[in-house]
Amino acid sequence: MFRGLALVMIFINHVPGTIYEHFTNRNFGFSDAAEAFVFMSGLAAGLAYSSGFRSGSVLAAIAKIWARARQLYFAHLTMTMLSLAIFAAAAYWFGLPEVLTRNNIPSLFQQPLGTIIGIPLMLHQFGYLNILPLYIVLLLATPLIIIAGLRRPYVVLALSILLWALAGQYRLNFPNYPTSGGWFLNPLSWQVLFVVGLLSGMAMKKQEQFVPFSPLLFGLAAAFVVFVLLWMRIPTLAEAGRSMLSLLHDAGLPSYITGFNKSYLALPRLLHALALFYVVSSMASVRVLAGTRAAAPLRLLGRQGLAVFSVGTVLSLFLQAVKTPRMPDPLFDGLCLGTGLLLLLALAWMLTRVAELRASQRQAKTAD
Repeated sequence: MFRGLALVMIFINHVPGTIYEHFTNRNFGFSDAAEAFVFMSGLAAGLAYSSGFRSGSVLAAIAKIWARARQLYFAHLTMTMLSLAIFAAAAYWFGLPEVLTRNNIPSLFQQPLGTIIGIPLMLHQFGYLNILPLYIVLLLATPLIIIAGLRRPYVVLALSILLWALAGQYRLNFPNYPTSGGWFLNPLSWQVLFVVGLLSGMAMKKQEQFVPFSPLLFGLAAAFVVFVLLWMRIPTLAEAGRSMLSLLHDAGLPSYITGFNKSYLALPRLLHALALFYVVSSMASVRVLAGTRAAAPLRLLGRQGLAVFSVGTVLSLFLQAVKTPRMPDPLFDGLCLGTGLLLLLALAWMLTRVAELRASQRQAKTAD
């Protein structure tokens, strides 16, 4: 359910300038749907792949993970080319050249050869197409993390936190090419969320909890989530909070501790995400809600995560082009977003139905 909810919010946020983006979770906390997506990707990887390293062939288990990374890589390239085609068509056929001036597209015209090299190497990423390259890198490292995590999970967590701190302190990042700078979602920083999710999923696979429930920890996490919510909704509190962080920065604390930088997953974002995940996962009422009939559409979207995310991203960029010549309009924007979500729901239903039919056919053959 929560993966489906994250996909819905990502879709809405990827069509900026609508009134509906004000209702997604990024307006109620420091973190947003990207943090949830990465954490749940790690959680799913722990559940799906860790048992292969406990019993069976380790090489086969590694091959399974890297096969998934290969699938994501080709999905990323397909999304990139379709998005370029959408913006090119908007400029060429509909007289909207401004769509070629954003989303990191201008380098394709300024440095065409370098950009063509950078795209397949994932060193040049267009706007709103940053999550899958991050996920691919993290999946490539997943076998090593699982092997170490099966033996020393808390050592792995400590090393992950250390890597996050080093990346923030020394501005370590994967490079862009041919443009300057680094990846928008820095794998060296964002890996900490993925690792926490991965270790949690590995524990869940054994019917255990990586971070057991503690009333004290739950109280602290819930208090922090509420405090951040008030920070986001009360301007005077936000101003006071930013002033306090500014004083801490002036006193010598680095910006990845006192700021909100998304690329390096600054501490306020990281703490908010972890606190929110802990609170939500600890509430029995949430688990009941996730199993209700009302949550069925979100569960359906979440089951087909890659297809829904890929098609949803292309649809959202198409809607960006559609919205370019128009002023914000709640009715028109709602119609566009609503139609897009219905299409994604239909896609998820179709893929799930096909999978069920194939499973029933296999069972019938086995019975014969």
